[in-house]
Amino acid sequence: MPSQLTVSVGQYSDKGRKAENQDFHGVIIPSEPQLSTKGIAIAIADGISSSNVSHLASQATVRGLLDDYYSTSETWSVNKSAMQVLTAINSWLFSQSQKGEHRFDKNKGYVCTLSALILKSTTAHVFHLGDSRIYRIRDKQVEQLTEDHRAWISKEQSYLSRAMGIYPQLELEHQSFSVEPNDIFVLATDGVYEHLGFEKMCEFIDEHQSDLDTAAKLMAEYAFDDGSTDNLSAQILRVDSLPSQDIKERLEQLTTLPFPPILNVRSDFDGFKVVRNLYATSRSHIYLVEDQEQNKTSNLPVVLKTLSVDLQEDAAAIERFLMEEWIAKRISSAHVLKPCEQSRKRNFLYTTFEFIEGQTLTQWMIDNPKPSVQAVREIVGQIAKGLQAFHRLEMLHQDLRPENIMIDSLGVVKIIDFGSTKVAGLMEMTQSIEHQNILGTAQYTAPEYFLGEVGTSKSDLFSLAVITYQMLTGRLPYGAEVAKTRTKSAQRKLYYQTALHDDREIPAWIDDTLKKALQPDPFKRYQELSEFVFDLSQPSQTFLSKTKPPLLERDPVVFWQSISAILVVIIIVLLNT
Repeated sequence: MPSQLTVSVGQYSDKGRKAENQDFHGVIIPSEPQLSTKGIAIAIADGISSSNVSHLASQATVRGLLDDYYSTSETWSVNKSAMQVLTAINSWLFSQSQKGEHRFDKNKGYVCTLSALILKSTTAHVFHLGDSRIYRIRDKQVEQLTEDHRAWISKEQSYLSRAMGIYPQLELEHQSFSVEPNDIFVLATDGVYEHLGFEKMCEFIDEHQSDLDTAAKLMAEYAFDDGSTDNLSAQILRVDSLPSQDIKERLEQLTTLPFPPILNVRSDFDGFKVVRNLYATSRSHIYLVEDQEQNKTSNLPVVLKTLSVDLQEDAAAIERFLMEEWIAKRISSAHVLKPCEQSRKRNFLYTTFEFIEGQTLTQWMIDNPKPSVQAVREIVGQIAKGLQAFHRLEMLHQDLRPENIMIDSLGVVKIIDFGSTKVAGLMEMTQSIEHQNILGTAQYTAPEYFLGEVGTSKSDLFSLAVITYQMLTGRLPYGAEVAKTRTKSAQRKLYYQTALHDDREIPAWIDDTLKKALQPDPFKRYQELSEFVFDLSQPSQTFLSKTKPPLLERDPVVFWQSISAILVVIIIVLLNT
């Protein structure tokens, strides 16, 4: 089994010479699967001395981050999860200050500093506001990772320029970097680090490697003895081991269950009865089956999917295969294929999904060679809703094509294949096997993938626009040229073929919408799927302004009245000079 991320932690906090402790700190080391999907979080906050409620701000910030971060979707990246949580906390702190009697005095509100470290797989993510600090000790060398957000008026006077709750907008410092075994991170408030040199910091940690709580306590006591008048808080986190990056170990973990044999019609398999073979591809075998246990209460058939025999030694292919069901379980949308829950234990490696009685979009286009714009618009709108469900969870589909879209007997459109889907939260995990960059079908793949660039939601938008164009015209906007363009220069030479045709009733503004969505440069496309769908329903303001006839043609009377008024003004000016 691959080794896990393991750490040792020490913490200490004391009010020092102050009447109360306005600092707050905490750490969470979850068990699996959250250890892999979310990582380890440690945070420290320091309330400002001028406020009587800043200790509440420190508690709310640290507790809120540690509790709510682990409640965010496991598909989200660390950055998105932490930013969503901290933005909400910051808004709450600011609103509490605005409700109080000191709403016009930021120094008396719900304000605190924050320094947080989230360790996921082999990467450390730092989130920071204010003047508490995070240090890294590597090979006896100490490096300060955070910058003090403090503005100095003079040598004696300064104030916090950034902090939690001080402004309605969150201006957070975020950075990420690789970690190594035996890296040590120290989080400390100013009451400690202003009176503790690097040499002493390393000395306490070296002398108490097996008891980091004692090392943190000694740091605080040393600062106290040196004359610190502030609260005293310190945290130490040492990285003891990192997850294995060995692909062979990962493959063994993925294939703990045996692969099923090729199934025959009417055969019994793991509690299922095979009704018929649906189809087979180079990636998988698809069967229509009946669940013999579930059939006692329901007669609904189920789709059973097994990995192709040719890919049973391919670690990346196995991981993609298993990811499909994992992804489907986390998306709740009427326009995305649903997995089938199975209560009994599986004895083989396979996945099960709902059966859709209908046809693929490929077949629909064959049956409807000249569809109405309204029919296309309805299908595209449903596909877009399915894609938005992916994007809300920081997932990119990356292989949107007609074969991966089903239309059921009621006209409901569903996205059915997730084998190429990229999940931001899982991409941060070292255990995830590296995949090749281009996994989609070339004709529908966005141009940026062929440059080796990372895809975005605008890449899925491009694929949807290609499908829309194909439904309306029966051809592809760039033919097969996109896959041949491997440089920016070549992509700038791509020529968009207008969707307008004598034999098809396609409005000019639809063509204008498609042209924008199909721009080779992703920054020139629509920024959101909703914008594209909206502009398919009515002419955009940009199009109307571009096609607006001159004033002389629209209203000759107003045009000549305007000219006459201008001439009168000119004459008056000339007479007065």
